[in-house]
Amino acid sequence: MNSSRINNILAIILIPLFLIAIYLVFYYAPVEQILGFSQKIFYFHVPLAWNGLLGFTIVFVASIAYLRTQKKIYDIVAHSAAEIGIIFTTLVLITGPIWAKPAWGTWWTWDVRLTTTLVLWLLYVGYFMLANSVEEEGKRGRFSAVYGVIAFIDVPLVFFSIRWWNSIHPVIFNTPSSGGMQLDPQMKVAFFFSLFVFTVLFAVLMTLRIKLGKAEEDLIQLKEGS
Repeated sequence: MNSSRINNILAIILIPLFLIAIYLVFYYAPVEQILGFSQKIFYFHVPLAWNGLLGFTIVFVASIAYLRTQKKIYDIVAHSAAEIGIIFTTLVLITGPIWAKPAWGTWWTWDVRLTTTLVLWLLYVGYFMLANSVEEEGKRGRFSAVYGVIAFIDVPLVFFSIRWWNSIHPVIFNTPSSGGMQLDPQMKVAFFFSLFVFTVLFAVLMTLRIKLGKAEEDLIQLKEGS
């Protein structure tokens, strides 16, 4: 079974997977006692954040590979991952305030996790601004790759920010005694299933975007050869 067929199957099963995730989040998982129904956004916010960071990590790895080999495929992978990472991170910055308002009493605060995430979003918006400003193919690839490596510095800062500095943002996977969120077994099932579904969505989007990038590159080469 080739990769295209696998991706088509994953795309088809995404609909029932999302329906199951919605059921688990809104009907199976209990309502959190303190935050109430607004806590449900957690099941979408965190998977979006994790996959956004995954996208930017792929940018980092693909950028290094491009600088070492100069192969166009790695540039395509990096740009594809950056696009999807920006989409996911944009949704993180939208869903976060929805949770923050009832939890903290404000839509936004310059907490270290929120600030580093906003900086991360701006960095990768800058990634595309740089790529679009350079016309020469070779330079564009090299500049984008170097920028993709440097911009990655903020990814571990986002992840470890609530562990390294004082933050009001909850830590998800630490124990409750160390500041982590306490989830009962039903909440854990809903959360990890939602994380799985969003990861499948990320994989499908990545595959489709890379295929599109390859097609665009083939079209450019055909135009140059004609």
